[in-house]
Amino acid sequence: MARAVLAILLIGLACAGAALFWLFDIERHYQDGTLVYIKLTPRWGRSMQASASDDQRPPARTPRPTIRIATFKLDRFDEHKLAHQSTVNILAGVIGQFEVVALQGLSGPNQSVLLRLIQQVNSTGRHYAVAVCVTPDRQPHETYLAMVYDQTAVEVDQFTVHLVGDPAKRLRRRPLVAAFRVRGLPPEQAFTFTLVNVDVDPQRASGELDALAEVFRAVRDDGRNEDDVIMLGHFAADQSNLGRLGQVPNLMAAITTLPTTVRGVARVDNLLLDRLATVEYTTRSGVVDLMRQFDLTLATAQSISEHLPVWAEFSSYEGGPPVH
Repeated sequence: MARAVLAILLIGLACAGAALFWLFDIERHYQDGTLVYIKLTPRWGRSMQASASDDQRPPARTPRPTIRIATFKLDRFDEHKLAHQSTVNILAGVIGQFEVVALQGLSGPNQSVLLRLIQQVNSTGRHYAVAVCVTPDRQPHETYLAMVYDQTAVEVDQFTVHLVGDPAKRLRRRPLVAAFRVRGLPPEQAFTFTLVNVDVDPQRASGELDALAEVFRAVRDDGRNEDDVIMLGHFAADQSNLGRLGQVPNLMAAITTLPTTVRGVARVDNLLLDRLATVEYTTRSGVVDLMRQFDLTLATAQSISEHLPVWAEFSSYEGGPPVH
């Protein structure tokens, strides 16, 4: 009997240890070679919504030569806006044009608004999923970031989905990072890339843009040997006024002439990449004109967002299209 109890206790301890490993990052701190204390940090950066398992996701679509990646800043997309079917239809129409869309401006105490939006997108037979990470200490009124992607076209490495650490509180909204790979091609041929989704606070733009320069370098040099890093989102400035971020060697903007707001007065949303490393960029990019494409009035377009979706096109093949 004693042995049976002991065995049960050992199994329980093992399960608890496994749970501890998966739920927390364990940091051991030493002084003069002696363990002083252990710090447990919740793995809030691991999103359970990030990726479907291999047996749940849909089959890969027939390979296409290119993919398009977009970014769209919403103006507090919440329960109220979700209740307007016309708004949801437009957002579904925008998302359906791209393989990956980085979203900013989502609002709500949890991810339900985002997940219900994607349910609407998928009601037409599509297969989009989300990569998102909402920290438990976020206030309900604060907006958050997410990435939406077509599961038939790309896959996400769920263990890379995280919010950038910012212990000095230099960024009002911590950038969301996720690594992707094109599906339908042999793994060694498929384009792999890391997205860094950002939303700069206009009131703190100068300092935040300087901090994002460090974020770009940190993600690029994180040890995964992924040189195709694409920072995208709302920068609260055009490509000529990015501070230290604009001084990162070889950094280029996909959008350089077109305005990215509904009123056509500013260029504050963009995709930034290393022109030497990301040779997969086809140099094709653009801005979605919501009013023209969906036949909207200015007021209706503004009710969705003051910003327009912007996009850039990339080869589906690592290193560019194969030479035959």
